[in-house]
Amino acid sequence: MREAVIVEALRTPIGKGKFGSKGALSAFHATHLLAKVQEAVVERAGIDPAEVEQIIGGCVTQAGEQSNNVARNAWLTRGKQYNVAGTTVDTQCGSSQQANNLVHALVRSGDIDVGIACGVEVMSHVGLGANVMHGPGFFQPADWPWDSTLDQFQSAERIAKKRGITRAECDALALRSQQLAMRATEEGRFTREILPIEAPVLNDDGTPTGATRTIVADQGIRASTAEGLASLPTLVEGGVHTAGSASQISDGASAILWMSAERATQLGLKPRARILHEVVVGSDPYYLLDGPIDATERMMKKWGMKLSDIDLYEINEAFAAVVLSWVKVFGADMDKLNVNGGAIALGHPVGATGCRLLVTALHELERRDKTTAYISMCCGSSIGTGTILERL
Repeated sequence: MREAVIVEALRTPIGKGKFGSKGALSAFHATHLLAKVQEAVVERAGIDPAEVEQIIGGCVTQAGEQSNNVARNAWLTRGKQYNVAGTTVDTQCGSSQQANNLVHALVRSGDIDVGIACGVEVMSHVGLGANVMHGPGFFQPADWPWDSTLDQFQSAERIAKKRGITRAECDALALRSQQLAMRATEEGRFTREILPIEAPVLNDDGTPTGATRTIVADQGIRASTAEGLASLPTLVEGGVHTAGSASQISDGASAILWMSAERATQLGLKPRARILHEVVVGSDPYYLLDGPIDATERMMKKWGMKLSDIDLYEINEAFAAVVLSWVKVFGADMDKLNVNGGAIALGHPVGATGCRLLVTALHELERRDKTTAYISMCCGSSIGTGTILERL
């Protein structure tokens, strides 16, 4: 098989995305926000957009402005190169990580030479669950055979109970995430990976004022204290998670430009990274969000690697217990984990986050002059993802 390589990787800043809010990116239609990073990876690589053959994008809530193949529609908003194909996938929170797996595979197989993997979620416009609010029917039939829950909050608490994770441990991870993200922002660690976005300023009623501002930083990072986190009410009565130790509802988009190594050479581009291995696995529906453990076990067993072989870990902070569960099972080195903070601080635009984690991991490997990163996510529908990224 041919070698598939990453030549460019970018993300937007992450805006607050509570449904109906006026976050930093909430003035954008989902297609326009995604189009910005699709176009930017092509422009920064300095190639003709007509070189792109396929785009595969992730999006979780495919309803309203995110419906009907948002990855393709985003490219069409540019009004050029209608011949570039687009596909939108749903692997829940792992959607854009899976999009990268698929583009990577298409390039390796020889079916395409150039492709974009990407993801978007504008949660201030399209809230989670918007695509299941209208019938007919519900996505789980009445005779669903699994002892599971539809409630991600209850699932996170089940994981915490299973692993003996306490409220204090969750608060500590949340504080760590905020502090690391703030430090990374202050030190400019995200500057190379974030595409500055010229965003409309909105009136109180959500209409544009006519003014714009340039958004260059993630909006969810805040000065947190242990005392402040300890004072927050739990999301579930008797539970260990609060709004401070769960991922933030967010708006954002991300994109990675893939090529065959041969095509990159022909175009005079330097390959930056490749995927060594990837897995997507099913996990126990009762725990719903414990997939990173199953994915990591499969990855290590299948490829004979150990976590100690890997330089950095990006384990998505959907809930603090998801990450802490993974750490406890594998005895993972916290000094390698989410070194610039995670979704608790940065935010979690669900369809964009998988690709965002790959973008962040690549840039941090380059900054530290390290070689490998492991990226894993829990996903709705009881799935775990895992990718080993190797810097070239």
